[in-house]
Amino acid sequence: MSKELIRLTDCVMQFDDDIVLDHLNLYINDQEFLTLLGPSGCGKTTTLRIIGGFQKPTSGTIYFDGQEMNDVPPHMRKINTVFQRYALFPHLDVYENIAFGLRLKKTFSEEEIAKEVTEMLELVSLRGFESRKVNSLSGGQQQRVAIARALINRPQVLLLDEPLGALDLRLRKDMQNELKRIQQQLGITFIYVTHDQEEALAMSDTVVVMDQGRIQQIGTPEDIYNEPKNAFVADFIGESNILDGTMIEDYAVEFFGRRFKCVDKGFAPRESVDVVIRPEDIDIVDPSEGHLSGTVTSVTFKGVHYDIIVDFKGFKWLIQTTDFYPVDAIIGIRLNPEDIHIMKKSAYSGAFGDYSSYSAEYDEISDPEEPSEDDADEE
Repeated sequence: MSKELIRLTDCVMQFDDDIVLDHLNLYINDQEFLTLLGPSGCGKTTTLRIIGGFQKPTSGTIYFDGQEMNDVPPHMRKINTVFQRYALFPHLDVYENIAFGLRLKKTFSEEEIAKEVTEMLELVSLRGFESRKVNSLSGGQQQRVAIARALINRPQVLLLDEPLGALDLRLRKDMQNELKRIQQQLGITFIYVTHDQEEALAMSDTVVVMDQGRIQQIGTPEDIYNEPKNAFVADFIGESNILDGTMIEDYAVEFFGRRFKCVDKGFAPRESVDVVIRPEDIDIVDPSEGHLSGTVTSVTFKGVHYDIIVDFKGFKWLIQTTDFYPVDAIIGIRLNPEDIHIMKKSAYSGAFGDYSSYSAEYDEISDPEEPSEDDADEE
């Protein structure tokens, strides 16, 4: 079992009247791949910068291996960082970019530097690129150089701040696998920041979902997806239909005027709850055989499946199916007990889950008038 390596205790970060981190408590284990996940402005980058020593919390304490680290500068911590903008030296070739950290220490011979650089080139699959100028490399190759440069100093922790954000989709997926391989091969702690849910689920041992400076849920990717704690987590991690319901008794919930079996318990009798049903867990049947029936209002082909929006009594659900159903078709659905997840009401209740305003556009296409996270000084 891995030991605890880093702990943040009651950390607050405040800029004037803006509270960026709100009494955050978090521990990170040695050799863990932990991802801080959330929307822009949730505090994830600020958390990373506090761990790295680039910012000092307004209050609270950070511990590294049991020692308080609040006043320890970044270069004195056993930590290195890879940013989204790789900040490589354009006047140096790949070899010298990677060797830069060792040359700064002035304690390594040329033979030792050559050995370490060669090992790093092997690790990031860049053997033969030693003499290449970094400006001639692809985005993915530049990122590998940045990772090698960060790892050559043998940090105990590597911080990664949205390092795949500048890459195209296919390359991003390839690099997800590479980063996980590198982390497992080296056996060091990776702390990764992203707003990409798929990225977090694919790579992480532990996911920390954040919003408004607070941790909403911590767990394995499977726990986060299958057992969300509130409507924010359910909506942010994948797609979810989130409905108002009433817990009748253990293993029984009511919504849309019907009683359904579920696998949840421990709620008060007649307690108001949020009901989560994932789009891929819904079985489409003949209307006469369904628990509910509704009308298809939208169909979007997604390659492997169709996203269809179905109106059930004025509340629109997203359903994912490999079968085609045209607009205005009436369909029935059946829900299995294990596909109904019950959550306690929260401040997020009622804010998500109705697909009346559904758009097939990518979430990352934002208002052009709004500054991106990169343009902001800090989260």
